[in-house]
Amino acid sequence: MGIVYRSRKKIGPLVLNFTENGYSSWSLKIGRWSWNSKTRAHRVDLPGPLSWKQDRSRSR
Repeated sequence: MGIVYRSRKKIGPLVLNFTENGYSSWSLKIGRWSWNSKTRAHRVDLPGPLSWKQDRSRSR
């Protein structure tokens, strides 16, 4: 397993994600809720190390 380059740039609630190939995706994070453009998944941070995720494919 090789080393993977990842980088994030935060601009307020907007998070830009980069990989070794350049721009990857963007995310929107407001409080405990977030949404990712690549996976189109909603995520809510729960207390402790837990989180809840709803994929786009399962919401229909």
